[in-house]
Amino acid sequence: MLIEEIMIKDVTTLTTNNTVKDALQTMRNKKIRHVPILSTEGLVVGIVTDRDIKEIVPSSIAEIVDQSIYDTPLAKIMSTNLIIGHPMDFVEEAAVIFYDNKIGALPIVSNNKLVGIITETDLLYKYIELTGAHQPGSQIEVRVPNVPGILFEVSKVFYEQKTNVLSVLVYPDKTNETTKILVIRINSMNPLNSIQGLKDSGFEVLWPNVPGIVI
Repeated sequence: MLIEEIMIKDVTTLTTNNTVKDALQTMRNKKIRHVPILSTEGLVVGIVTDRDIKEIVPSSIAEIVDQSIYDTPLAKIMSTNLIIGHPMDFVEEAAVIFYDNKIGALPIVSNNKLVGIITETDLLYKYIELTGAHQPGSQIEVRVPNVPGILFEVSKVFYEQKTNVLSVLVYPDKTNETTKILVIRINSMNPLNSIQGLKDSGFEVLWPNVPGIVI
C-alpha cells in the first residue's frame, strides 16, 4: 500500500511569520497536533507540534503570564530537522521511519510541494483496518516450522472448513529460529473447530489455550 492512499491531502499549514498564538488557535480549531510550516515560496521548512507549543506557553496556573510569548514567530520554535516522505513510498516504509525516529507526523512532499501528511494515528487506523481487528472475529496464534510453503498448508485448514481468514501476521519466534508465529484472525466468533483442525494437521496452537475452552 502506498502513502498516497492513506495520507491526509487537505493539509492545514502555517508560515514562518505566523505566531505561537496562531498555531495554538489552529490546533484547537482543527483538532490537530502537527502543523507543517511553509516558507514564503511555499516550501516545507519546518513543523510545529502541540508539544512545541506546550513547552513555550505557560501553564494555566502560572502566577505571571508573559503575553509576548504568544507573539513569538513560529520560525523560532519550529523543528527544522525535517524527515519527509513521498506519495509513492510504501506505508510499511513510513511505519519504520516513525519507529526509528520516534516522530508523530510525516509531511509528504512531491516536486518540492507539500501534498499531504500522515500521522501515527493514521498508521494505527490503517493497521486496524488491514488486520480486521475492528470486525467481529477470533484470533488464533500458531507456531509453525520456518519453511517455504507452510502458510499454504495452514490456509488449507481454513479452506476445508470454509472459514474466512481476515488477516495473517507473521512474527519471528523469539525462542526458536527454526519456527515462526502466525497470528491469524478469522471471521468466526467460535474458533474451536479451526483450532481442532490445526491440531489435527500437526500444528501447535499457542492461543487460545485455556483449559475447558480449547478442544
